[in-house]
Amino acid sequence: MSETSCLKDHFLIALPNLQDPNFSRSVTYICEHTDDGTMGIVINRPSALELPDILQHMDIEETDRTPRDLTVFVGGPVQEDRGFLLHSPPKRWKSTLVITDEIAITTSQDILQAIAKGEGPEEVLIALGYAGWGPGQLEQELQQDSWLVAPASKEIIFHTPVEKRWEAAAALTGVDLNLITSTAGHA
Repeated sequence: MSETSCLKDHFLIALPNLQDPNFSRSVTYICEHTDDGTMGIVINRPSALELPDILQHMDIEETDRTPRDLTVFVGGPVQEDRGFLLHSPPKRWKSTLVITDEIAITTSQDILQAIAKGEGPEEVLIALGYAGWGPGQLEQELQQDSWLVAPASKEIIFHTPVEKRWEAAAALTGVDLNLITSTAGHA
C-alpha cells in the first residue's frame, strides 16, 4: 500500500446516506490501514457504561483519584467485549501500538490499573469493540461514497463534545453534513 493511500491517523466520517446502524452518523479513528485490512475506533458512540463499571468488571480497585465520569464508547461491532484505549503517549503499556507522536492505542489491563490510581495518560478514550474491514473492503466502500475521509484531529478525539464530533470531523474537509441529503435524487 502506498503511503499516500494509507488512511492511518485519519477520520472516516459516515455520510448521511450510510444506513448501517453500526456506522450511521459515526466518526471512526483509523488506527491501522494495511493491505491486510483496516482497524479503527468509533469515537462518537457513547455507551451506558462509565469507567467504574469496567474497573468493577475487571476487579480493578478504584482509588480517590479514579476518574468516575469517564464514558466508555462503543468502538465498533467487532469484539465488543474487548477494551481499546486511545490515548496520548508518551508512556507505553504492555500492549501499545503507537499511531503517531500524539496518539496510541492500548489493549492491556495495566493502563486501566494506572488510570484507576490517577496515573494514566492525560487524554484517553475508552472503547469496547472496534471497527474492522478486510482487505480491500474499505476501499470498496469509499468508492460507493459511503464515507468522507479527513486527517485526524487529537482535539476532536479527546476534547470536542461527543454530539459535535461528526460535524466537526467533516468540517476539517470543508463539508457541512447538514447540506448533504441522505437520498439520491433522480432527474
